[in-house]
Amino acid sequence: PYANSPLTYHKVAENVYLHLLNTSTDYVYIMTPYLILDDELVRAMTFAARRGVDVRIIMPGIPDKQYAFDIATTYFKPLLDAGVRIFRYTPGFVHAKIYVSDAKQAVVGTVNTDYRSLYQNFENGVYLYKNLEVLKIEQDFEVTQALSEEVTLESLSKMPMFHRLGGYLFSLIGPLM
Repeated sequence: PYANSPLTYHKVAENVYLHLLNTSTDYVYIMTPYLILDDELVRAMTFAARRGVDVRIIMPGIPDKQYAFDIATTYFKPLLDAGVRIFRYTPGFVHAKIYVSDAKQAVVGTVNTDYRSLYQNFENGVYLYKNLEVLKIEQDFEVTQALSEEVTLESLSKMPMFHRLGGYLFSLIGPLM
């Protein structure tokens, strides 16, 4: 178990996520309701995908905060261009915060993949290594992915213009959201 706090300069949660992305050799599966990334996480995700790691992200099909989802979509094109696969859970809202990698390491906790969780909020998580629960987390991801629709560059281009523009406008104040 670990904790993240805005009262310290240690970025424990982000370091754990970066560790998984940087040490994975086969895959990293991510499930998060929010995706408001800093440059380090964008670079780690795209670098992992470019070096042949299967990086997949599942997000809500029905977001609870449209503006947060619109901000997330501003990261989709660079991630898709690098080979990251993105899915929307079509039955509704997914609230899980998990990273699972290479059938040997996983993280489950309260930490979203967004600025507030990583820098401004008190959060906690559990890092699992070579534990049988890792396989159960991976199975849950696969079941959820089967109920999800893959985002493509084509489907992204069909997104309403006001959502796309709104995402870029809201991203200016993304760290406050």
